[in-house]
Amino acid sequence: MPKNEKNEAIGLKLSPNLLELLAKLQEVELEDFEMNVGDLEIWIQPGAISAPAVVRPKSTVPLKVKPTGLLEADFIPPIETYLGRVAEVKLGATKSEGGSRGKTYVIGGEAAPAFYSFEKPMPHPPVISVDVFDMKVPLAKAVKMHVKDVLDDPAAWAKLAVEKFGADLLTVHLITIDPLVKNTSPKEAVKTVERVAQAVDVPLVIGGCGDPVKDTAVFEEIAETFAGERFLISSITRDMDVERCAGFVKKHGHVALSFTPMDLNMARELNRRLYDFLPKENIVMDLTTAALGYGLDYAFTNMERARLAALMGDPELAHPMSSGTTNAWAAREAWLEMTPEWEPRELRGPLWEVTTALTLLLAGVDLFMMMHPAAVKTLKDVTQQLLSRSSGNAGKLVEWVSAKI
Repeated sequence: MPKNEKNEAIGLKLSPNLLELLAKLQEVELEDFEMNVGDLEIWIQPGAISAPAVVRPKSTVPLKVKPTGLLEADFIPPIETYLGRVAEVKLGATKSEGGSRGKTYVIGGEAAPAFYSFEKPMPHPPVISVDVFDMKVPLAKAVKMHVKDVLDDPAAWAKLAVEKFGADLLTVHLITIDPLVKNTSPKEAVKTVERVAQAVDVPLVIGGCGDPVKDTAVFEEIAETFAGERFLISSITRDMDVERCAGFVKKHGHVALSFTPMDLNMARELNRRLYDFLPKENIVMDLTTAALGYGLDYAFTNMERARLAALMGDPELAHPMSSGTTNAWAAREAWLEMTPEWEPRELRGPLWEVTTALTLLLAGVDLFMMMHPAAVKTLKDVTQQLLSRSSGNAGKLVEWVSAKI
């Protein structure tokens, strides 16, 4: 048989059986089968085998649908407990307590970070002391415009600060005692404090000039004259006679402001020295305030570290914190004449001060020393809002946003 005919014959014999088996069983098994061929070709006609249909998975890519709202989910804030607690310090004393003040304030006592009300409520709100000077001093125009009529009268200045600006306390800065200014005597300083104390009934903070020897002498005279008033003596530093200062603060019933630069180890050291003479309830810390513009981030970090260390059990840092927030005016951006987009200065200045205050409020500061009435009011309003735990008008807060998603 010719080659072509032979191939066709084999194909005719195998094809029907092979196709039938493949259609039914999907496979063919041959036993004891031998085939000697030169070339073997198997032709399968299209459609002859019914292969199973291939099922393609449905697409897992979701259709693009514009969201109509936010996903709702329950949020449970993580509750922490802390080993430490900040000491409570009382400022001022009423007549029944041995003083003459009509109001007193307690600061400190925190057992959780500032405004972590979901963990522990703040036992006492922060307080604000407005600065008053015993002589006419250079002030930024934005501040001077509010106090220009009382610059030469610290008692009238004090009254204005309490009755109009809403000061909780007053800081009397005794600039004239500075040996490089007027070098007035401790007796003269006492007279100034007397006039202020008679003009207002709020607790007083007594500020010195920065000369360690002169400040010690003046503070001692004032502490003795106003025994029992629980004035805050501002301040006691490492280069002063700490034993002498702590002695008259304790003897005459006052409170010491422990002032150190931005160094927690120095703060611990000074506090340890004070512990030999004063109970913790008579010490407030000032860790130095650097304002917005020249180091606010350092001040915030330092104060936050101190507060967290206190809550974690460090007894040497477990004190209320004070901030000289008026340092904000030392940054020239607060008062310098600048390009039009930075004006008006009358607004920029208090914004500079209140930004400094609000930042340190979140670090845990308990006592703010401030100057501008608008900054004082803003800090009070924000503090009240945070303490009330109300949500406020969220729509109003974001009205300034113009972008749309």
